[in-house]
Amino acid sequence: MPVTPTYPGIYVEEILSSSHTITAAPTSVTVFVGYTHPFKTRPQHYGAAVQLFSFSDYEREFGGLFSVDWLTDDVGRAVFQFFANGGAIAWVVALQPQLHPFGGGAPTPVLPPSLTLGTATVGITFTGREPVDGSHALTVSLTNLKESTTPGTFDIADVTVGYASRSETFRRVTLNPAPAPADANNTLEKRLGTTTAPVSSIVTVAPTAAYPTAWPGALGPTPFDSNLPVTPFTTYSPGDFNDAFEEDKALDKIPIFNLLLTPGIWDPGVVSIALAVAERKRAFMIADPPADAVADPTGFPLPMIGEIMADAVPGRIIPKSENGALYFPYLRSPDPTTGAPLSIPPSGFVAGVMAREDTNRGVWKAPAGYEATVNNTLGVVPSGVMTDPRQGTLNPLGVNCLRTFPGIGTIVFGARTLVAANPAFQQHRYVPVRRMTLFLEQSLVASLGWVIFEPNDVPLWVSIKSTIDNFMLGLFNQGAFQGTTPSTAFQVSCDATTTTPDDQANGIVNIVVAFAPLKPAEFVILKIAQLAGQTHS
Repeated sequence: MPVTPTYPGIYVEEILSSSHTITAAPTSVTVFVGYTHPFKTRPQHYGAAVQLFSFSDYEREFGGLFSVDWLTDDVGRAVFQFFANGGAIAWVVALQPQLHPFGGGAPTPVLPPSLTLGTATVGITFTGREPVDGSHALTVSLTNLKESTTPGTFDIADVTVGYASRSETFRRVTLNPAPAPADANNTLEKRLGTTTAPVSSIVTVAPTAAYPTAWPGALGPTPFDSNLPVTPFTTYSPGDFNDAFEEDKALDKIPIFNLLLTPGIWDPGVVSIALAVAERKRAFMIADPPADAVADPTGFPLPMIGEIMADAVPGRIIPKSENGALYFPYLRSPDPTTGAPLSIPPSGFVAGVMAREDTNRGVWKAPAGYEATVNNTLGVVPSGVMTDPRQGTLNPLGVNCLRTFPGIGTIVFGARTLVAANPAFQQHRYVPVRRMTLFLEQSLVASLGWVIFEPNDVPLWVSIKSTIDNFMLGLFNQGAFQGTTPSTAFQVSCDATTTTPDDQANGIVNIVVAFAPLKPAEFVILKIAQLAGQTHS
């Protein structure tokens, strides 16, 4: 504070420092957008962004994994693979699936399967917490019926609920409205749970109007009604993604994120909007290929990924942006519940690999190569097995291949953006170069807010330059830039040459930050020559 001297002596005046620091932005905060568990996702999470730090968090908030033929669990499995491969921080925006009839018509909500024992006035309704289809039945059985206090009234039974390969058995469940002390905690709702307070992971219970006082009799495994329409339908609609991607919706509520995924979704409209959001938020999108895309024309005629990327397949156009990259093919991974191999979109795996590489090496290191191994995979799907010549045709198109090598495993073996084939975007051909640029933008924007409303003159310019110089020098010392000296690796300008008097009059300060990016050694050429006729000494 200013000092007013009045007496002879020593006065102390503290002077505020003009130096500031820049905090490095995160590089691998990942957002997943798509359909989650249809019956276990918390209702308040639909259309909202929820932060996760482990797959256990996902299970608690969104119900975990599921398998059913009418709704693919691409989001749950992508989140699982993200954390399994080194991811640390994720956000999930859940979309609520609806039934959309083929040929048009209003969508209807997906209702859980149910089973009613008794009548509409006195009965028990079991409601499934898992989706069902022809291969995943949900059943209830009643065994070991017993009397409690009233002779002839069989109000105690063992209740077994089963779903696919899982089952839960609840012993001595009573329907007696005034159970004996030994059965006080064995009432139906306490043992199986209600919709608002679930206990079983498979079903909940509720009275139709009132509970009966006795079980109807022993039952073998009785299947639930699926509640699905007979007419063909789809659960996917591009319009479902509006709640996530439109301005001032879910993604705009997240302060900062770096990677954006729509697992399993390759629809051009959805991917286009997702890329636009990534550009607006200074993030990077990891795109999945169409599930039926193949590497070569052998076997059943399916669209080849090279032709799709070259816009040669009608309806299969992949939008282009320097803020995105596509990885191919799908990967096989064991189902955590059955162990059977599943075909899973690659984006979740790749996002985890990127997060691991960012931690171990830095965002400037290409997330590819022999150290970019993919965990928890059985290899690529058969239709995506790659050869060197085949990859040679795909790499220039911006297809980043996942390949399995003997003794090494499955690795990410490409690092090009979606605009790699466009000569106008050659400075952003490589994934690490573009992600490094985004990292610098996010770091500087987040840390230079103190500049606003400061006097726009030389002292401010000097302070800005020294602040950014210190930050860039720290990155240079970590090996983030090309060049052997700071002056060849980066330059920061903020002075009268960048900010003119007219700019000052209009309240504008211009800062120019230039850096020499590290480009990956994509092609390693060995030149071997023979020495002939030399004399050895």
